[in-house]
Amino acid sequence: MSANFQRFQGTDRYLTSEGLQAAVNCALALERPLLVKGEPGTGKTLLAEAIARGLGLPLVTWNVKSTSRAQDGLYVYDTVQRLYDSRFGDGDVRDIKKYIRLGPLGDAFAAKDRRVLLIDEVDKADIEFPNDLLHELDRMRFRIVETDEEVVAAHRPVVVITSNNEKELPDAFLRRCVFHFIEFPDAELMKRIVAVHHPDLDERLAAQAIEIFYELRGFTRLRKRPSTSELIDWIAVLRSAGLRSLKLDEHLPFLGALLKREQDLLAFAESAGGARRSRA
Repeated sequence: MSANFQRFQGTDRYLTSEGLQAAVNCALALERPLLVKGEPGTGKTLLAEAIARGLGLPLVTWNVKSTSRAQDGLYVYDTVQRLYDSRFGDGDVRDIKKYIRLGPLGDAFAAKDRRVLLIDEVDKADIEFPNDLLHELDRMRFRIVETDEEVVAAHRPVVVITSNNEKELPDAFLRRCVFHFIEFPDAELMKRIVAVHHPDLDERLAAQAIEIFYELRGFTRLRKRPSTSELIDWIAVLRSAGLRSLKLDEHLPFLGALLKREQDLLAFAESAGGARRSRA
C-alpha cells in the first residue's frame, strides 16, 4: 500500500457521499477491486467514469454478458479469421500473434500507463465467472497459451466492479474486494444532482418535480421505480415543453419518461384516479 496514492473526491459532474468517497479511496490505498452494488440508476457505472476523470486516467470498459467468460477479458484467439486467411488470404498464417486479440482486462494489463478498468454487471455471467477472475486480478499477469507469452501489468489498474444483485457472488471473490452499497439519493442530494444537470432550472419546477418523483417511488405497486437518470430526462422534456408547474394526478405530463412498464402506468392511473374520486 502506497502512502502517496491518489485520492478521489468526486467530480463536478458526479456528486458523491462521504461513504462512497471513503470506499473508493480505501480500494485505491489497498490496491484492491472496488465492488459496487445498488439499485439501477444510482450511478454505479458512472462511478468508474468519474474515478477515471478525477484521477486523470484512461478508462477501459468490460460490459459483461450472460455468455461472457473470464478468458474473454484476457484475450481471444481468432481461429475463424486464421482459417479464413489460410483458405483465401495471401498472408503468413503461421504468425499466430496476428490472431490474438486482447480483451479489456488484457488491455488494462498491457497498457504502459495506469488505467481504470470497469467490469460492469459482473452478476450477469455464470456463477463461476467471478472466481475465474481472481487468479489474474491477484497476480496481475497472464499467459497467452498459443504464443507462450506472458503479459505482466506494469501498473496495477484501478478495478471497479458493478453488480445489480441478480446473483449471489462467491465468498472468495468478496474477500478480495472493497465493498460499497450506493444508497438511493435522498431529496437534498437529489436537488444537488439535478442542479448539476440543469443549472438554470426554475426553483419551483425543480422542487415540484423532485417531490413528485419521490412520491412516485413510494408507490408500492410499481415493479420498476423511476431512477435518477429518468428524473433528469423527465425534467429535460418538461423544460423543452415550457412547463413551469406540476401536479401529481392522472394528467401528469410525459409520464413515460419516468415509468417504463405497462403495469406501472396502469397502477399509477388507478391510484391517481382513485385519489381524484376520493377528493370529489
